[in-house]
Amino acid sequence: MKAERNTVSTYPENAPDLGYKPVPDIFKLPEGINFGPCSSVAVTKKGNILVFNRGAHALMEFDDRGRYLRSLANGVFTLPHGLRVDAEDNIWATDIGSHIVVKMDPKGRIRMVLGVKGNSGEWHPAGHLRCFNEPNDVAFGPNGELYVSQGHGKGESRVLKFDAEGNFIKTWGGEGAGPGQFNVPHSILADAKGTLYVADRSNQRIQVFDGDGAFLREKRHPGTPCGLCMCRDGMHMMLAHGHTGKIIKLDLQGNVLGATGGQGKGPNRYGEAHFLALDRREDIYVADTLNWRVQKLVRR
Repeated sequence: MKAERNTVSTYPENAPDLGYKPVPDIFKLPEGINFGPCSSVAVTKKGNILVFNRGAHALMEFDDRGRYLRSLANGVFTLPHGLRVDAEDNIWATDIGSHIVVKMDPKGRIRMVLGVKGNSGEWHPAGHLRCFNEPNDVAFGPNGELYVSQGHGKGESRVLKFDAEGNFIKTWGGEGAGPGQFNVPHSILADAKGTLYVADRSNQRIQVFDGDGAFLREKRHPGTPCGLCMCRDGMHMMLAHGHTGKIIKLDLQGNVLGATGGQGKGPNRYGEAHFLALDRREDIYVADTLNWRVQKLVRR
């Protein structure tokens, strides 16, 4: 990981407790199958849970009680990273090892591949195909636009915009700490108006842009802000705060409203709170790359 361990802090020290409790070990895996490092998690419209991990079965689906349903896209991914489900229940997965973004329909059939597998340049030399360099996460604009944040470690840190058909539109960013620059743009999220929120991990902040990439503002979040997820009301976000192990609720200005969790290996403790997802009840699922698991948190 590019983020340094010495960035760990007790942030946010004085935030109110969010009022969640952990549900231990909900996932019932088939005999002989284990999770590898769990990079991301998502929830479908049916309430099923998708777990993206760096094991032999990279993408697995479970029902809302944690019962195993199926594995998807076996053999496709090299180094799983981000996972999202769009409004039509399509599954979008990013692979920082193969430099691709994959769209699957709800049945698990691959419907679109962005980037060229194994090619980390800007453009593929054989044609007009835009490539990625370590794509981290995807976000969906209100008119079907697709935004991809890239640059996990050695890749160039930027955001790329595509139309709903996968045609490249533009890019912005670049390495740096100034407004509109990035150092590991780890997660990206769009609200209902198309405003974009980027967890700029190694710059320890969340940056905010309009849908065309114009910088609007930033908010500091000391540590390693990793994963963003919109709450059901569209007015708040949840942040998986990396090596602090904190799960934090924010308003859209980036102000901290509450927190739960911490560092460690026990219940509601995380080695790296990497990405997270909410279900219809706003129960929280947290993917932990260092403890090789996804934990579920429910309201007390």
